[in-house]
This record gives sequence, structure tokens and C-alpha cells, in this order.
Amino acid sequence: MADLLRLTPETLEFVLLSFEGPDQYSMAGGLGVRMKELALELARQGYKTHLVFIGDPDLPARESPIENLTLHRWGQWLSTHYRGGVYQGEESKLIDWNEQVPGYVVSEMVKPAVAAGRLTAVLAEEWHTAYSTCQLSDRLWAEGVRDKAVLLWNANNTIGFDRIDWRRLDFCSQITTVSRYMKHVMWGQGVNPLVIPNGIPGDRVKRADSELVAKLRAAFPGRELVFKIGRFSPDKRWNMAIDAMAEEKHAGHEVATVIRGGVEPHGAEVLARAYGRGLKIVDVKPPRDPAEAIQALAETQRADIYNITSFMSDDLINVFYSGADAVLANSGHEPFGLVGLEVMAAGGVTFVGTTGEDYAVPFLNCIALDTDDPTEINIGLDFLRQHPDIVERMRYDAMETAESFSWKNVVEDNLLGKLRYVALRQLVTPPGKSRVTPTPADPVDPPTAEAAAAAARATGAKPAHGAAVAVPAETETLADGPAPGGAPAGAGLPYGGQAMTKRPSIKPPTIES
Repeated sequence: MADLLRLTPETLEFVLLSFEGPDQYSMAGGLGVRMKELALELARQGYKTHLVFIGDPDLPARESPIENLTLHRWGQWLSTHYRGGVYQGEESKLIDWNEQVPGYVVSEMVKPAVAAGRLTAVLAEEWHTAYSTCQLSDRLWAEGVRDKAVLLWNANNTIGFDRIDWRRLDFCSQITTVSRYMKHVMWGQGVNPLVIPNGIPGDRVKRADSELVAKLRAAFPGRELVFKIGRFSPDKRWNMAIDAMAEEKHAGHEVATVIRGGVEPHGAEVLARAYGRGLKIVDVKPPRDPAEAIQALAETQRADIYNITSFMSDDLINVFYSGADAVLANSGHEPFGLVGLEVMAAGGVTFVGTTGEDYAVPFLNCIALDTDDPTEINIGLDFLRQHPDIVERMRYDAMETAESFSWKNVVEDNLLGKLRYVALRQLVTPPGKSRVTPTPADPVDPPTAEAAAAAARATGAKPAHGAAVAVPAETETLADGPAPGGAPAGAGLPYGGQAMTKRPSIKPPTIES
């Protein structure tokens, strides 16, 4: 086996490519949070990191908020005309991105890194960057520095899969995803991605302020507290949660349920279902300050469901994660399930689905739900009531699990190891060595009959008269002597004419239908 590369801040830089990013303008979901937190962690570990994203048009085009991290706000000239956020004017922004970003990355990031004696790891996210990732690989070949970059493209969900040229993407980059569930889903596209999980900031692994938690419980005296937050989407199984809470009420259990959904139309269906099941709902618009928000809930009329209709800060959400008897993250389709992991980080008891939640161990750090039957939730709540000692242990083990998924551990224990593997498969070479011959300034003459004969002599082949010469893949070089026109042997050919001893990416066996 070839020697593995040493990937350290002295030998490696990172380039992150994503439509979403850390600006409020650029955040539409979990992807923006992921890119922000991953970029910050890489920078904290000493890696020079570039994050290219569709940024706020009113902020600097290039900014370094902390040491080692540079933000590149792309397409601001377009975002000026689309003030509704990152995905307004999506197609126009995508055209600009595809045409300009690959060349920019090569000239402004990869080539300077090569000159400084460092490799570049490019981590591209979601379908918007699939085409540009392929273009970037081609541009790196043209510039003679493909062997100085490790290209990864990552899928966080299945959105936009129909717009991806999977065969080309799989050839030009290493495809990755965030869970084994997503890996299996993507087998249907004929690819076999590596799994690099999501993470959370290490400083999030702590219980919420105990005084605020006590005030939260006091706001619902004599009642159990259940919390659910997420988009109003059928995937989040809101109706399952509503039906379970209705059954709790009919069984005589005193339960207060606090929910925070989005603006999606499905929300009206969810609330209508709750009314139809006999649940009393009250809308609450609490202040942003956690203490004031809890006081507002305490002063709200008694109800079965408290529907939060205003912004909830991370601090307030963490109080609910820590203080609730149960947090329902019972989605039917989760590529990773970040909410469940965040609940664990706060020492909460979470009910999760069983799709992308690789971190979930039933009855050790969570309650895992295998179906959309609300009875599963009811049985889980009964289990918690009957085993308070196990509940406390679950809270502790949940925090231990969350710690193992901190971004620091994900980078050190998973990402860097996968990069070393991919670097080997993509034939990346250390600075100062190269398998790729830079494109010569003077054009190389086209192949001639004499060159074909020389190649045949070098390999021992005896072609038939008039037949083209096929050089075996096992040969180390295509010719021992100089190429026509005085160019070095193998000039202008991939990897300087050397054979690839490994496939550039991994593919699963063909699945018979």
C-alpha cells in the first residue's frame, strides 16, 4: 500500500462550497448551520479554511471573522436584486456559480496553496455544487494540479437528486453523505458514498441553566412537559405526535405540550387535527429573553398545547431540551436527525425515528420509534414514568453520545481519516512531488505512427499492420523515450502518463431489479 499522506495544518487547507452559509441572508435550514460550525472548527484546529457561499449583499465580499477562516460571499451582485434570501433567484445564482466558482477556487485557493507547499481539501455540499465540483476537477486537470486537491461532494438530503449527473460526479469526486441511512438511499443512484456524520459544537454539550429549568417546570405545575420543534412537514410526523398527546389526555395523564413549527401550510392541518381530537390550543408569542419567555408561558391560560408563534432563541430551546420530560424528534425521514443530537447534548430525553439517527441507541440514550403509530410514543412515556432511575442514566449517556459527535471529534476521528483514504484513491501526491504534468505552454504534437511504434516497443506489444496501439493499463509509463516535439514522456497525459493502479472512486455492485 502507498504511504498515507500526513494531513496537518502545515500540509492541508480546506475549501468549503455551499449555497448556504453563516449570514442570516444565507441560512434557510440546517445546511447553513453545518457550514458555519464546520468552518469554525477547522479554523480553530489551525487549518486555513475558505467558505464560499451565497452571501448577504450588504456585507463585505471577503471577510475573516477569526484567524484561519475567510468568508467569500459569492454572487452579491445578484443577491442585491434578490433580497428574499439565499434561494430567491436560485437559478440565476446557480448559473453564475457554475460559470465562475471553479476558476476562482483554482486561482485564488488551490494554486496559492500549492505554492505554499500545501494540499487542498474541497468539501462541496448539496446538489447546487454538483456540477461545479465536476467543473473544478476538470479545471484542476487543465492547470496541472489535480493531484494537489482532494475533492469530496456531500449530500445532506435527497433534494435535487434528479438534477445531478451521478456518473460524472462519482468519477470526478468522492461522494459522501451524513448517515448510513442516506448511504443506502443513494445506492439507488448507482453510487456508494462514504459516511461522514454531522456534528455539533463542543460547547453545546451541557445542561441548561438549572434555575431556568426549575422556572420552566414551575410554569406547568403538576404536569408532565413534552416539547416538539421543527418545520410543519409531514416528514416530521406532527400528526403522530398530536394523536399521541390526545391519547395521553384521554388516559387521564396531565401533560402540557409546547410546540414550535414553521410557516408551512401543513401547520394548519396539524392544528385542525388537534382541535378535532379534543385538545385545547393557545397561541403564545413570548419575548426573546428566556426568563421573560418562561414567565409569559406561566401567565398563559391553561391549555393542552401551547403553540409558540414567535422566534425562540437557542438558549430558550436548550432550556426546553433540558427541562422537558420528553422531546419529540419523531421524524419519518431524517438524513441525520440533528435535533435529536442537540437534545442529547442538553441532557434531554428524546424520542427519535430510526432512519438517519446513527447515534441513537434505544433505551440507552433515547427512545427510538420504528413506526408512525402514536401508541409507540404512549408506551415510551409510560416507560419513563415507571423507570425514573433509567431516565437519569439516559440523560447522562445522551450527553456522552453528543460529546462523541462534537465537531472536534468528527474532524479528528472521521473526516481526516476519510480524507487520507480519498487522497490515496484520487492519487493525490505530497507537495514537491507530482504525477500530474502541467499543461505545457507549447502545444504537444498529435500522435504519429512513429510514436505508436515506440509505445508498442516499450510494452512488448506487436500490433497488426494498420491497427491502433492499445497500451495496457498495467504499464507504469507510456514510453521510455521523449515524446514527439521534444516534450517529456507522457506530457499532456493524465498523471504524466502513469497508470492508475486503483479506481478513482468506489461503486457498489450492480443491483438487479
